Amino acid sequence: MEMKEILKSGIEQALQDTINSGGLPAGEYPEIVLEVPPQKEFGDFSTNIAMQSARVARQNPRAIAEALISHMNFDWLERAEVAGAGFINFFLKSDMVYDTLKAILNAGDQYGVQPLRARDTIQVEYVSANPTGPLHVGHGRGAAYGSALVNLLRAAGYNVQSEYYINDAGNQIDNMAISIEYRFQELQGATLVFPPKRNEDGSMPEFDIPEGALVFPENGYRGPDIIETAKAIAEREGFDKLNAMNEADRVALFKEEGLKEKLARLEETLSNFRVTFDNWFSERTVHEADEIHHSVEALKALGKVYEKDGALWLKSTDYGDDKDRVVIRDNGVPTYLAADIAYHRNKYDRGFKEMIDIWGADHHGYVCRVKAAMAAFGYDPDKLTVLLLQMVALFRDGQLVKLSKRSGDSVTLDELIEEVGVDASRYFFLMRSLDSQLDFDINLAKSRSNDNPVYYIQYAHARIHSIYNQVREAGIAFGDYSETDFTTLTSEMELELIKKLAEYPEEVVQSAEHRAPHRIARYLYDLASMFHSFYRQGRIIGVDPALQQARLGLITAIALVLRQGLGILGISAPEKM
Repeated sequence: MEMKEILKSGIEQALQDTINSGGLPAGEYPEIVLEVPPQKEFGDFSTNIAMQSARVARQNPRAIAEALISHMNFDWLERAEVAGAGFINFFLKSDMVYDTLKAILNAGDQYGVQPLRARDTIQVEYVSANPTGPLHVGHGRGAAYGSALVNLLRAAGYNVQSEYYINDAGNQIDNMAISIEYRFQELQGATLVFPPKRNEDGSMPEFDIPEGALVFPENGYRGPDIIETAKAIAEREGFDKLNAMNEADRVALFKEEGLKEKLARLEETLSNFRVTFDNWFSERTVHEADEIHHSVEALKALGKVYEKDGALWLKSTDYGDDKDRVVIRDNGVPTYLAADIAYHRNKYDRGFKEMIDIWGADHHGYVCRVKAAMAAFGYDPDKLTVLLLQMVALFRDGQLVKLSKRSGDSVTLDELIEEVGVDASRYFFLMRSLDSQLDFDINLAKSRSNDNPVYYIQYAHARIHSIYNQVREAGIAFGDYSETDFTTLTSEMELELIKKLAEYPEEVVQSAEHRAPHRIARYLYDLASMFHSFYRQGRIIGVDPALQQARLGLITAIALVLRQGLGILGISAPEKM
């Protein structure tokens, strides 16, 4: 058992012994929560169980704490003290700390990985960007967070399925196809004119159209990626073949081939960013199976949809929305909400214990609508968790960067990866909580200095492997620590490092429970900082052989945890830098 679990079990036993001896009345006592005190003089762990139990026991918290301590005569406990209004601080014997280090080394790559709870199936849907253009840095933050969350939940024992919802139906795909058509004409010499932005009153300003020029669709996609897509399709299919087709058939071909092209590039970008999905769910399948119609009819049968002004409306105000929402327009065309309702109904029917959607913050008003529809079906809306992703602001040389160098549009994820690298990009996206604005300093992310947090962490791992190389060159055997005497590790820094390593499994569990990969990023930085201080303070090679082996075992455990944590974040653990 881990150090924290042993202590928790001991407190539970002491509580039961106190009840059995008549020191406390029987009752429903709260769960025991352990924290690491902010200051070392307050011990290795503390708990507020005495204060939390005061209402049940109807006793003073300090009296409860004293009663519990009197029943905690364990050989691994140095002492326990009551502090403040009723906190209990625990000081563990060094032997328990050494046993923890042995357990870490014995567990190896399984350290911190919790047993699989097959029934706890969670679906995580993230990115799900329209396949009409390249991913930008905002998508990058969602991709980094979503993939790290999937890794984290799996490490914490959850059975996870990741999913990308492909928005391959609707106006955006039609607009993409028409945009490719115009770029195809441009490749053959046509002149394109791009209409200006509309006036504030919605009217279109006057603009010149040269004779023979084509006016690009107002809602068309103007990015250079559309030019590349048009060129790739034309070269593959052949200009003569495409020109021999009527425009409607050619646009239909551009729609299908353009979608394939965009999805392939999107998947390539994500793969380069170390993001993969278990399932790619096509919105078209919802339309083709007529699931939208079936879902609306089911809501109508339940009395949750009504007709008004020729349209069908969801009674979302019955479930906390500020107004009812249209699901079928007066022209019979489903809204985007109708498609999302059908998709989420499909999710519920697949039987996940929980579903997590990661959306942009601009979709915050949409959350209540989708949950309202699920509640209207009779599903538990609390099974659906929507996490909102705040914006990313890029800075270079202290200046805000808004535009792509190549296209003049928003900076793409590919460009960021090319300039900064995958590891730094992922760490910087993950080092802040999802619901906080993120200022991404490009200069800092590119720097090879201790000021760069991801470099600082990776350098700790590489530095340990540099020590290994020195040990090998010195002809010193290492790697088997089964007979190592770890009691030679007596310095305060060594013992604090082991205790920090002991926190890792609980950090995985708590980070997963709070859906907070940034906690792992912070933990790794703190661990790396402690290691660098340890490295500067004491020698590892050339000391007493017993101490030398113990310190080698300690840094091996540190490297192991650094590698495990970086793996959760989707970041490499280099052995040389």
